[in-house]
Amino acid sequence: MASAGDAPSARLAGLPQPTTAAGRAGLAALIAEPARALIALDFDGTLAPIVDDPSAARAAPDTVAALRRLAGLAGTVAIITGRPAADAAAFAGVAEVPELLVLGHYGMQRWERGRLSGPAAPPGLAAARADLPAVLAAAGADAGTWIEDKGEAVAVHTRRAAQPQAELDRLRAPLTELADRTGLAVEPGRFVLELRPPGADKGEALRELAATRRSAAILFCGDDLGDQPAFRAVRDMRSNGTPGLLVASGSAETPQAIMDDADLVVSGPSGIAELLAGLAAAFAGPAA
Repeated sequence: MASAGDAPSARLAGLPQPTTAAGRAGLAALIAEPARALIALDFDGTLAPIVDDPSAARAAPDTVAALRRLAGLAGTVAIITGRPAADAAAFAGVAEVPELLVLGHYGMQRWERGRLSGPAAPPGLAAARADLPAVLAAAGADAGTWIEDKGEAVAVHTRRAAQPQAELDRLRAPLTELADRTGLAVEPGRFVLELRPPGADKGEALRELAATRRSAAILFCGDDLGDQPAFRAVRDMRSNGTPGLLVASGSAETPQAIMDDADLVVSGPSGIAELLAGLAAAFAGPAA
C-alpha cells in the first residue's frame, strides 16, 4: 500500500486527468490518503453495460477484478444503485467481498458482509404494483413497454418500444398520477420510469456514508439522471472543504447533463474499469 512518503504526483501517472481544477484536486486527495478515500459507483451503465434485460446485466471480469483489488486498498468502496442491494452485489461479482458495501434502492437497502438490511416496503407500493398493468393498458402503452418488479420498487421500461423516448414522455403523466395516488416517488432514468418509496436518493446515501466513514476525499461515478443527486452531494461537500471527483461513464445514451457536470468523462464501463485499476495501482504504490 502507498505510504506517506510516496509522492502523490508520481502516482498520478497513467491515470486519466480531470478537466476541472476541482476534479484534479479531488483525484490528488484520493491518492494522497487512500485509507480515507470513499469510492462510490453506480451499477447499470457504470460498472455494467446497459442491456435490454436488466437481470442479464453483469460487470465484466476486468471490472470485478479492479473492484476486488480496490476494496482492499481504499477506506471505503461502495456501489450505490437503484437496484435491490443483494442483486447488485451478485451482478457486480462482489457478494463475497467483505470490504465492499452495496446500498440498494437509492440507499434504502444495505448489503454488507452477506447481510441485507432495510425498512419494510410502504403499503402504497403493493397498490401501485396491482394497479400498474391497468394504468398502462388505459394509456395504450406500446407493446414493447414492460414492467420490472424490483421488490421494493416497480419500473416501467420503454427501451423495446418503437419510439422509446416518445413513449417514456407519453407515459410520464399517468405514471406520475399513480405515484401521487399511492404515495410513491417517480425516478426517471434511461428509457425507464421507476415508482419507489420516497425519502431516499443517491445524494443522501453518499452524504451519510461519507460522514459515517469520515472520508477525506470522495469519488463518485455515474451515468444517468438518477445519479444527479450524488453529483450535487459531491459538489456540496467540495464547497465545505472535502475534495471530490465526479466521473461520467460516457456513451451515446448518457444524458448531456451528466456529461456537463462531470470532472472526467470515460468511455463507458470499460473506461470505469480502467480508472478503477489505475486507482488501485496508485493506492498500492510502487511496491505493488
